Amino acid sequence: MKKAAVTLIVALVATGMAGAQPGDTLVQYTPDFKFRDGIYLNFDMVRANSPVPKAKLFTSVDYNDKDFFDQVISSEKIYYYDNMGVRQEIEKDNIWGFARNGVLYANVQGNYNRITFFGSIIHFVADVTTSSGYSPYGYYDPYYSPYRSFYSPYYYNPYYSRYYDPYGYGGYPYRGNSSRTDLKMFMIDFETGKTYEYNIENLEALLMRDPELYEEFVSMRNKNQKKMMFVYLRKFNERNPVFLPDSR
Repeated sequence: MKKAAVTLIVALVATGMAGAQPGDTLVQYTPDFKFRDGIYLNFDMVRANSPVPKAKLFTSVDYNDKDFFDQVISSEKIYYYDNMGVRQEIEKDNIWGFARNGVLYANVQGNYNRITFFGSIIHFVADVTTSSGYSPYGYYDPYYSPYRSFYSPYYYNPYYSRYYDPYGYGGYPYRGNSSRTDLKMFMIDFETGKTYEYNIENLEALLMRDPELYEEFVSMRNKNQKKMMFVYLRKFNERNPVFLPDSR
């Protein structure tokens, strides 16, 4: 009962901190947008651009350390002060992610993956470890890349330069055990904060909020749909922009 009460308190605090700050001005998201640096306990905080800032984190790590967030999330629990000045704690695996230098990093299996394509449908790449012979994420085609024939938001991103083609490589199994790690693609629905595997079926479901675009996409043959997935994801974001509280 005590544990449940603590969990409820943390949830309520997280919800309160996720509210936009007084005087915030909503601006349309562009690639130049900077998220406020801090720990994002949940996706509501992302929508409000209102994380737990460095100043409210209870840690011995130097705030000016360039690896500040890496060190903070290296601990099993993260401690912070709520708006009432009461110290709270949360398991690191339960946080959504963090922002460093204005850039978001999302938590997937305890690894924090940089998000470089943000919008009504967020797209990102993550290292995912699965047991041999079984994947909870379903079928994945390691040889298909939506970026080979069309514009890629990652093309000029130095973060991805260490992967010669993050989508053309089938993964690298760990030696000596039955698991393997692959680079996989995911989407996040800005409206709900839910994460989906990047596939045709899930993209179709998200495109349904734009009937005209949805009809265009489903009218194509399956082979063409696969080639045009990212094009239509980008079109959807252009036609359905998101607005966020300005960081300035």
